[in-house]
Amino acid sequence: MKILMFTLVLLGQCWMLSAWAGQEYVATLRGEVPLNEEETPPVMPNVENRDIKRQRAYPMQPPTIPHKIDQYQVDYKANKCMSCHARTRTEESQAPMVSVTHYMNRDGNFLAEVSPRRYFCTQCHVTQVDAKPLVENIFQDVETLLKAPK
Repeated sequence: MKILMFTLVLLGQCWMLSAWAGQEYVATLRGEVPLNEEETPPVMPNVENRDIKRQRAYPMQPPTIPHKIDQYQVDYKANKCMSCHARTRTEESQAPMVSVTHYMNRDGNFLAEVSPRRYFCTQCHVTQVDAKPLVENIFQDVETLLKAPK
C-alpha cells in the first residue's frame, strides 16, 4: 500500500493529511475518532477537600484552591470566596487573606475593596484535584537553586 503524507500549516496550526488506500485522515487531538462520533471522555478527577496548600509548580503561579467550591456564587452580584478570604474576615475564618495586589487598581492605587479586575477568582485560581500530571514537572524554586552545589 502506498502512504502519502502532506503537512499543511494554517494560522499557526499544523495539520497532517495522509492518504491510505484512497482514504484521507486529518491528524488532530481527536486522534482516530471520526468527526461524526464522540469519544468517551476520561473520568473527571475528584476535587481535593483537605485544606492543605500545595507547592507551586512554577514561578508566579496563582495558589490553587485546596477545598471544594461547587456551590460557590462568584458573579457580578456576589463573591462567596470573599466571605472567608476578605481582609476583614480572615481572623474569624482562619483562611489566608487574598494578596494585597488584589486590592490595587491598574494604576497601582490601593482600594478599600477587591479590584474589579481581580474579582473573579476562578479566572486564575483552580481547585486542586487528585490527578496524575500529564507531563513531568522539573521546576525548582530559586531557594533550591541557590542551595544547590555549583
